[in-house]
Amino acid sequence: MTLKYYGTSAAEGFPGMFCTCPICNRARQAGGRNIRTRSQALVDGKLLIDFPPDTYLHVLNYGLDLPNIDAMILTHAHSDHLFEHDFGNRRNGFCYWGERYTYHPTPFRVYASAASRKHAETDENKGIAAETNALAFYTVTPFEPFQVDDFTVTGLKANHAPDLEPLIYLIEHNGKTMLYANDTGIFPQETWDYLAKNKPMLGFASLDCTTIALNSTHGHMGFESNCTVKKRLIEIGCADEKTIFCSHHFSHNGLLTYDELVPIAAEHGFLVSYDGMEITF
Repeated sequence: MTLKYYGTSAAEGFPGMFCTCPICNRARQAGGRNIRTRSQALVDGKLLIDFPPDTYLHVLNYGLDLPNIDAMILTHAHSDHLFEHDFGNRRNGFCYWGERYTYHPTPFRVYASAASRKHAETDENKGIAAETNALAFYTVTPFEPFQVDDFTVTGLKANHAPDLEPLIYLIEHNGKTMLYANDTGIFPQETWDYLAKNKPMLGFASLDCTTIALNSTHGHMGFESNCTVKKRLIEIGCADEKTIFCSHHFSHNGLLTYDELVPIAAEHGFLVSYDGMEITF
């Protein structure tokens, strides 16, 4: 199973577009993995996670093969994870499947919680879905596994903007399981109860680390909370010494750049995500 991170920042990007704080300046000067776009990932080359404003940049810079991807799961409808206007570029006349006036044989399927689906399925996108085969929208019910082609996906409740019914995801494919968990603070009790009861053995766990050195437990996590969640996942039998843990989704408000966080994370058995990073487990 392979996860590729295309973007790894929080809403403002890293460095922030308008920001000249010391952390953003250090990131600009260092360059490389310290430069982050808004968060997006791809599982096994097929299942997309989130659709931020930087999606087209990911197509250009990192080879995100959108024409050959026709399914995505949405964590929530905040604008750094959902730029629903670009779904319109999938409609007939804006894209072709090979020859002109030959259209995609399958729709681009968007899976989201009921509340976040309302933001993705705008009147325009609803019309495109109704009139053509370009788009389709589906509601994810928390804690109910569903199939996306040969993936088994389960949305778990996140500790984040409750009005959007945000989700973190268990994803199973070819006998392996991963957890993709941003944006969230330390998981709500319902999610811990589900994990403790079902005990999915994780090969990989990606955890929100938005506030990095300024720890947080609600809405987002910092690195201290990442360590807390890792310990609890091991205690309830969902992870072990073979599980790969990775901190992901970072804000400049967390005070540390990629280069500065890496040695700290390594001491606690964590990788640190960066744009273009690929993990196979």
